[in-house]
Amino acid sequence: MDSATVPVVVGIDNGGTSNNTTVLTLDGRFLVDRLVETPSRVQAGPVAAVAAMADAFERVLTRTGVARELVRAVGLDTPGPASATGVISSKGSTNFSQPVWRGYDVRGALAHRLGLPVVYHNDGNAAALYAHHVYFGADAMRRSSVSAIVGTGLGGGLVENGRVIAGAAGMAGELGHVHIPLTEVLAPGQPVPSCACGFAGDAESLASLTAIERNLLPYWLTRFPGHPLATEPPGRAAKLVRGYGERGDELGREIFGQQARALGALFTVAANFTDPHAYFVGGGVVETAPEFRDWFLATVREHTVLRAEQAALATFALVPERDMAGARGAALAALETVRAVPAPPPLVGDVPSG
Repeated sequence: MDSATVPVVVGIDNGGTSNNTTVLTLDGRFLVDRLVETPSRVQAGPVAAVAAMADAFERVLTRTGVARELVRAVGLDTPGPASATGVISSKGSTNFSQPVWRGYDVRGALAHRLGLPVVYHNDGNAAALYAHHVYFGADAMRRSSVSAIVGTGLGGGLVENGRVIAGAAGMAGELGHVHIPLTEVLAPGQPVPSCACGFAGDAESLASLTAIERNLLPYWLTRFPGHPLATEPPGRAAKLVRGYGERGDELGREIFGQQARALGALFTVAANFTDPHAYFVGGGVVETAPEFRDWFLATVREHTVLRAEQAALATFALVPERDMAGARGAALAALETVRAVPAPPPLVGDVPSG
């Protein structure tokens, strides 16, 4: 069947600088096999940002040759925190720090702009949903998973029977702000790390790019005072650490080993709350050379404490196609909503054919 005549949903992954988009047919085929990016304009405020999302929507349809009339719904994800219905937190959000964004209904605004149903998830949940469905395939609706997405912060998502657990206020799966036991994570004499959210000793205070700059690198440079990173500005140094870790540098491995232990501690907490079939790790920390990536994931697994019954069933894996995972997860959420809507009854007087 010609893809240009098949009904579809569109996924939009809204980020700090770009919107990533994809198109998914109702029979489950993605029509985009690479990043499709357009400027997100979130720093210009809600009106400009929603217009940019609408532009991204139109451009991906043009790219795939799909008529607008074939779109049944749109999936949208943004960084959290936000409510289950897509209202940005009253205290702002990762990419939405301007006062005008606080309490803004971004989902509703896009739905009004496009004249289509819009389904909302935060970006961690969207990536978690995609990882779950890719890994489990036909068994996705009978499996559960926990995902940790390491980036500037630490996002995450909980999936049960193939569906995201959003929670009452839409903020379930904010794994970055779960407090973790630090006994097996911190080095002797290392200060308890602080998080940008105001917490101390949560998972994001260790496992994030921000944590490297604020907490980990300053401490470990006192243990390696002659290290080349000591001469770099803090923000640049934090971004360079991964390359050192990939090359086997001792300071780099100490920092990423600590991040892996923190994720293991987080997954140990999750094991006792959700007992999932799979633990997924995503983000820039695993978009690296295979040896480093495998070492990091193995370290996470080593420090995730499971009961024998759990260990026999659980698997550890990477979130695939990180740059496209958000848009694809958002599209999957929209697809699920469309499939859940029953077909309309026949009009009175219709005569069944056959």
